[in-house]
Amino acid sequence: MPTATISGVAVDVNDEGFFEQPDQWTEDMARELAAQEGIAELTDKHWQVIRFMRQEFAEKGTGPTVRVLGKTSGVTVKELYELFPKGPAKMAAKIAGIPKPRGCI
Repeated sequence: MPTATISGVAVDVNDEGFFEQPDQWTEDMARELAAQEGIAELTDKHWQVIRFMRQEFAEKGTGPTVRVLGKTSGVTVKELYELFPKGPAKMAAKIAGIPKPRGCI
């Protein structure tokens, strides 16, 4: 299993860089991962989505799709694409330290 060093800590990731063990994640890592994805600063809306992603993963074992995010996270689909322009569900999952949601390419 590959590893990546994020915020000075070695974490288990898959070939695409998604966390294999979400309990290894920290908020400092989220900031570093966001910067790697081109997001200079995580706003309150970013954190709302990130925390929602982690909560959904903890409850259901997978991250939500963009459609579910737009309907249940309190952030519209349009806002999601503004916050996470390279694909909201996939990009948010990576920053949130959870595996790639089912259905994401």
